[in-house]
Amino acid sequence: MLCGGGVGLASSFAVAALASWMPWAGANALITVASTLLATELHARFTFGAGGRATWRQHAQSAGSAAAAYAVTCVAMLVLQQLAAAPGAVLEQVVYLSASALAGAARFAVLRLVVFARNRSQGAATVHTARAVRATVACAAAPASPAVLCRTA
Repeated sequence: MLCGGGVGLASSFAVAALASWMPWAGANALITVASTLLATELHARFTFGAGGRATWRQHAQSAGSAAAAYAVTCVAMLVLQQLAAAPGAVLEQVVYLSASALAGAARFAVLRLVVFARNRSQGAATVHTARAVRATVACAAAPASPAVLCRTA
């Protein structure tokens, strides 16, 4: 939550600042690209324990979920514009942050279940295999008496 939420919160301020110089949809697109790159790296290194930098494949998969999040935030802001003729900056931030939080929760699920799922299952398989090898070695070195074998089993 710290990585995704922190990037999302910083993004909301960046979008608001950038939107004062260019159309909101363009500002949102630029910030979405930059924040997706940053968040994917942070998630790879810290959140999902991928063990280093995100791969190009993980960035590409993350970009797909970011495109959906971009659509959600744009639709939310379009709905706001239809409902309020001149919404204030605070209302815009509330709507944008709410839509971002919803999209962020969905993106987290996609990242956890799809993008970084392979790394976690490979790591679990490695640990499981290492334990099985150690157990086999311990059994092979154990004396053959039935009492010892029962305790070991």
